[in-house]
Amino acid sequence: MMPPFSSDQPLTILIAASTTYDAAALRRMLARHHFEVQVVSRGDEALSAVRDGKVALALLDVALAGSASLELCPRLQQASPHPLPVFLLSAHPSDEERVLAREAGASVYLPLSFNAEDLAERILLHLQVISPAPVLAGVPTMATLEVNYHTMLAGSPDAIVLMQRGNHRILDVNLRTRQMFGMTETELIQTDLLALCPPVQPDGQPTEHVLTVAQEQIMAGEIQLFDMEMRHSSGRPMSCELRMVPLTTAEHRLMHARIVDITPRKLAAELRDGKNALLEMIARGAGLPETLDKLVRLIEAQLDGGHCTVMLLNPDGVTVHSAAGPSMPRAYMDALNGLPIGPAAGSCGTAMFRKETVIVSDIQNDPLWAPYRNAAVHYGLRACWSTPILLDRGTVLGSFAMYYHDVREPNEEDRRLIRTATHLAGIAIARTRREEELLRHREHLEDLVAARTAELRQAKEEAEHVNEELSTALNNLSMTQDELVRRDKLAALGALVAGVAHELNTPIGNALTMAGSMEERTAELRRDMEGGLRKSVLEAYLEQAASADAVVLRNLNRAAALVDSFKRIAVDSAHSQRSRFALGDVVAQLMQSLQAEVQRRGLELIEDIEHWLEMDSYPGPLGQALQHLIENSLVHGFDNRGSGSVTLSAHDTGNGEIAITLSDTGVGIPEANLPRIYDPFFTTRMGSGGSGLGLYITHNIVTGVLGGRIDVASTPGRGTSFMLRLPKVAPL
Repeated sequence: MMPPFSSDQPLTILIAASTTYDAAALRRMLARHHFEVQVVSRGDEALSAVRDGKVALALLDVALAGSASLELCPRLQQASPHPLPVFLLSAHPSDEERVLAREAGASVYLPLSFNAEDLAERILLHLQVISPAPVLAGVPTMATLEVNYHTMLAGSPDAIVLMQRGNHRILDVNLRTRQMFGMTETELIQTDLLALCPPVQPDGQPTEHVLTVAQEQIMAGEIQLFDMEMRHSSGRPMSCELRMVPLTTAEHRLMHARIVDITPRKLAAELRDGKNALLEMIARGAGLPETLDKLVRLIEAQLDGGHCTVMLLNPDGVTVHSAAGPSMPRAYMDALNGLPIGPAAGSCGTAMFRKETVIVSDIQNDPLWAPYRNAAVHYGLRACWSTPILLDRGTVLGSFAMYYHDVREPNEEDRRLIRTATHLAGIAIARTRREEELLRHREHLEDLVAARTAELRQAKEEAEHVNEELSTALNNLSMTQDELVRRDKLAALGALVAGVAHELNTPIGNALTMAGSMEERTAELRRDMEGGLRKSVLEAYLEQAASADAVVLRNLNRAAALVDSFKRIAVDSAHSQRSRFALGDVVAQLMQSLQAEVQRRGLELIEDIEHWLEMDSYPGPLGQALQHLIENSLVHGFDNRGSGSVTLSAHDTGNGEIAITLSDTGVGIPEANLPRIYDPFFTTRMGSGGSGLGLYITHNIVTGVLGGRIDVASTPGRGTSFMLRLPKVAPL
C-alpha cells in the first residue's frame, strides 16, 4: 500500500504505447487533480521520462513491454528514483498474459480499450488521491451482493440469452426471447445461438464465422454491438441487433446477449428510401409500367407472404386492365383484363365502384367474390384487400390490392402500407394522365399552329401584293413630290430673282439716273467752256457733282449690302471657330451692337441670362442666329411702332441642353404664315428691305452647326416667341 498522496510528489502520468493512444479523456479527468499526462511511443523515451523522477504512475502497452517476459516493466521501476506503480494495458487480454504481468511486477493488468473514465478512477485510487467509498453497516457491497441472474433475466423487457463462450450453447432465456423466436424455453435451452440463425448471412459470410469474430472483438473491448440475421421458428427472417457482455467467473466463461429485432426499423428505412426513389422516377418521367412495378415490389418487401397488384380503370369508366403484379400468376392477371366494375365485382372492382376500401378476409365465403371464387381458389388466394386510387373525390384511376394465401384481416401496419402505396400510385398515374393530356393538347396546338400558319402565309402573300401596290404608289408619289419640290425651287428662285431685281433695281436705278443727269450737266459745262466759263456756273456744277457722288455712293453701298446678305444663305461649320465660352459673353456683345438700333426705334431690349452658363459650341454662328431673330422682331414684329419690348432669356434644362427664348410684344405672325417662316426667300416685306432669308439662315444654323432645334409660338396682336434648344456640347 502506498502512503497517502501529498503535494510534493510527482504529478505526471506516463503513457507508453506503440500505437496511437487517445489520451484526451484521461487528461481531462486527471487535470482536476493537477496531474499532467505525457505520451511516448518508444521504450527508451519511457526510461528517460521516469529517470527525471516526475512520473507518479506509468501506463505501459504490453506490445511495447517485450513479448517474452515484459522486461520493460521492471526496468521502468528500477529507473525511477522512487517506487513506480505500472499498469499494463493489453490489446488482447488473456489469463496467461495476466500471470506474466504479475511476475513482471505490474500493479494492475487491464485491457487497452479500458474505459478512460474508469481508468482515471483506478489511477486516483491507486495513488490514494481519492479514498474508496466507505462501507456502511447494513448496506450490501458488490463484494457481498448476490443477485439471482435468472430473476433479472425474467424481468427484462428485452430478449435476453445467457450462453457459453466458445460453443454458443444457450443456458438461459427470458419470456421475451421465447416470444421473439416462437419457441418454448425447453426448445431454446436444448439448442445454441447458431441454430437460431441461417447458415449464411446476407453478405455471404458464414454465420459461425461472423459470430466468432464478433465475440473476439467484444472480448478485446473493440465492439459491444453488431447486427446479424436470425430466423423465427416459422422460418421468417429477422434482422437483429445483438449487444453482448462477457461474464467470467472462476468456473465458467459466459456471455450475456441482448437481442433486439430491428426488422421494423430496417423495413421503415427501406420503405423511406424506396418512396424517395419512386418520387425521383416520377419526377424524371419514368414510364408508368416501370414505376408501378417498382412500387409493387417495394410494398411486397414489407409484407409477410403477401402479393400486390395495381388495376387501372379504362377510359370507358366501366372495365379494368391489369397494370402491375409481378409476383402474381400471369394467367390470373390476364384474366382480369376487361372485367367490369360493379357492386359485387371482387375486391378491386367493388372498391373502384364504391370509391372506398374493400376488405375481404375470406374469399371463399364472401359474396363479393362469388363470380370469381373458382379462379381465386385455383390459384390458392384466400384474402384480398383493395383500395381505390382516386384523382379526386369523384374520379377513379384504379385500385391497389394485397393478396394472401390464408384467411387474414389487415392490421394497422397493413392499412398504413396500402395507404402509402395508393398515394404513390395516384401520383404516378395522375402524372401520366397529365402528360397524355398535355400530349393531346400539344397535338391539337400543332394543328392550330399549322392552320394559323397557313392563314398567316396567305395574309403575308396578300400583304406583299398590297405592298407592291403601295410601293408603286409611293414611287409615283415620290416622283410627284420631286416634281413639286423642283417647281417649288423654281418658284422660290423666281421669287428670289424678282426680289433681288426689285431690291437692286432701286439703288442701281438711282445711281444710273444721277449718272445720266451728271452726264448732261458735264456736256453743258463743256459747251459753256467754249464760250467762256463763268465762275458761278463752275461752282454750281461742282455742287451738283458732289451731291450726285453722294447719291451714287449711297445706292451702290446699299446694293453691295444686299449682295452680301445673299451670300450668307449657306453656313459651313468647317469655317466656324469652335470654343468653350460663357453664353452671357456672346449675348452681351450682341446686345451692345444692337442697343443703338433698338433705342432708335423707341423699343426696349431685355436680357435674362445667367452669365455662368457654359457651352462647347460655335459662338459666331450662335451670335448670328440670335441677331437674325432680334432683327426679325425689330423689322416685322413692331412695323415702326414706337413702343414695345424684346426679351432674350436662357436657362439650363438639366438634360444636357440650354433653352434660349426670344420673345417680343409685337404684332405677331398670322397663323397662315407660320408653316412657311423658315422657307428660303419667304417674306411679307418684299421690296421693303426684307429678303426672306433671315429665319431660313437661323434655322440652318440652329439645326445644322449647333445641332439643336427651333420652335415658334405666336398670337396675332400679342407677340411672337422663338425657343432654341441647343446641346451644351455641339456635335462634331
